Amino acid sequence: MKSIKIGTRNSPLALWQAREVARNLQNRNFVTDITPIVSTGDKNLTQPLYSLGITGVFTRDLDIALLNKEVDIAVHSLKDIPTELPTNIEIIAVLERDYPEDVLVRKKESQTLDLKDLKIATSSLRRRAFWYKEFPGTAISDIRGNVQTRLKKLEENDFDATLFSLAAIKRMDLNIDYEQLPMMIPAPAQGVVAICGRADDEEIKEIFKDINHKKTKICIDIERNFLNTLEGGCTAPIGAFAEVNDQNEIRFQARLCSLDGKNSIETDEIFQWNEHKNFGKILAEKVLNNGGRALMAEIKNQLQ
Repeated sequence: MKSIKIGTRNSPLALWQAREVARNLQNRNFVTDITPIVSTGDKNLTQPLYSLGITGVFTRDLDIALLNKEVDIAVHSLKDIPTELPTNIEIIAVLERDYPEDVLVRKKESQTLDLKDLKIATSSLRRRAFWYKEFPGTAISDIRGNVQTRLKKLEENDFDATLFSLAAIKRMDLNIDYEQLPMMIPAPAQGVVAICGRADDEEIKEIFKDINHKKTKICIDIERNFLNTLEGGCTAPIGAFAEVNDQNEIRFQARLCSLDGKNSIETDEIFQWNEHKNFGKILAEKVLNNGGRALMAEIKNQLQ
């Protein structure tokens, strides 16, 4: 086969992910070519993501390149990919999940402050709401940009700390101190690198069959089906994390939270995996029937 053209955002983290996919392909004797593309989400760093009004703010431009056959595959952080994909695009493989957690990074002057006294910077609805749940009344500011940009803004602005996915810090090999945050349930599919291809490109799909990490795929399918069933096209503070053990048992933890953190519905279940059951949908419907439907309506109304 000719060189496989890999589309990616042009941030340092996105390029690391594209190189990791390229390495997997090169190990199987394929030639690769990485093509960086500037995404809508990277062009506008002033508005918080939830106000941009675009589904797939970080994936749309890569989708277009993929459908126009400018690239053969597109590599993404899976948590950025909408649960409803464009026609003729599908997730053809995922790499093994490494670090799903959220972590806190402080500026030096704020090292001794209690968590409840920190001024936080994050544009993530989920991180905001989950933080408010633990620490009501916290001053929270918007912050946008790639990892390096946000670290620079942290030093230059009047807030004490920001939140990152641990995967970003580890993949960038950043030598910075961070704190684990056990109360933060990660975003669905956080810490997973995904490869999208055209649904009708059988040759590419065949190549990625043995690159796809099956246990990670099982977990992210549950998380994304949970998200898709809850959201119904509306952005909301939702965390979901599934783990599979050697006995094919799944532990699934999830939370739907009001924007101010005052109301939340949580689930924590262990069950035997069965490929014929849509566990994400089943678990989401339990949440919806347990007050989640009213909470989603309230969130949707507040974001309009």
